[in-house]
Amino acid sequence: MLFNTPLMVTLEVMDLAVRWANHVMNLNIINVGPLGSERMWHDEDDHISARMQLEEQRRASIAATGISVIPVHGVLVSRDAHVNACDTMTSYESLRTAVSAAMADPMVERIALDIDSPGGAVTGAFEFAADLHAMAQDKPITGIVNFMAASAGYLIGSACTELVTSRTSIGGSIGVIASHLDRSAALERAGVKVTTVYAGAHKNDLTPNEPISDQSLATLTEIVSSSYDMFCNAVAEYRGISVAQVRATEAAVYRGPGLIDAGLADRLESPQDAVNGLMNAVQQQRALRSQSNRTSVRARAALIQSRI
Repeated sequence: MLFNTPLMVTLEVMDLAVRWANHVMNLNIINVGPLGSERMWHDEDDHISARMQLEEQRRASIAATGISVIPVHGVLVSRDAHVNACDTMTSYESLRTAVSAAMADPMVERIALDIDSPGGAVTGAFEFAADLHAMAQDKPITGIVNFMAASAGYLIGSACTELVTSRTSIGGSIGVIASHLDRSAALERAGVKVTTVYAGAHKNDLTPNEPISDQSLATLTEIVSSSYDMFCNAVAEYRGISVAQVRATEAAVYRGPGLIDAGLADRLESPQDAVNGLMNAVQQQRALRSQSNRTSVRARAALIQSRI
């Protein structure tokens, strides 16, 4: 998931992930005994109980405010199976489920995405963003940069009905990056020689056991280039700006007002103020509906009385 595949993620997170991966490759497997297993089951029970309590609190909040706040936190991955419980991660799969549920919930009048992500995998990102943009046509979805919406995190924000950023929040990084891991020198120093037998000219592309070949480099470059085209085209469509304007950002990261000046966000507001604004809008809509209903009831009563 890390090497030889395009990623929409900030360079700092990419470097961190590479260092982590290189470190993990040199670790021994730790066997977990019965005591560890027992504790894991206990932790799972506690986790389920905590989740049930959080769900009850969430439902009560939605009933009171009419708003469903969905977190988009940490590194973005394609499936729940790729999520590491020890790290902050969110899957496009779980986001699609959460947003779809909020769209179908009659108590939910507005949806807010609480975005704090440096980006993540290309795989699945464009499909979810397209679904999100389509769903936003039926029920308003506000993206709140709280406090990072970079790369794939920004792609999700751009697909919302509106995108709000605070003064110190950062966003953008509309670019694609990929790395190839060459461990051939390390294997040679360790006295290890890998012999690979394969059929099909591209079957051995991007192998970490050899320096990257011209063919592999061309393949990886094409994947990155096509992903970048998709990224720029998607943001241009969702934000209603030109592809040239998106490309002109050159994957720069903008802070608060700069994000708005670049046409990548709609207004400057703190995350809490943004949520409060949505709550006020819902309360006003509810008050208007209540008044309309009372007027309708009085009108029907008057009509019935006139016919008696």
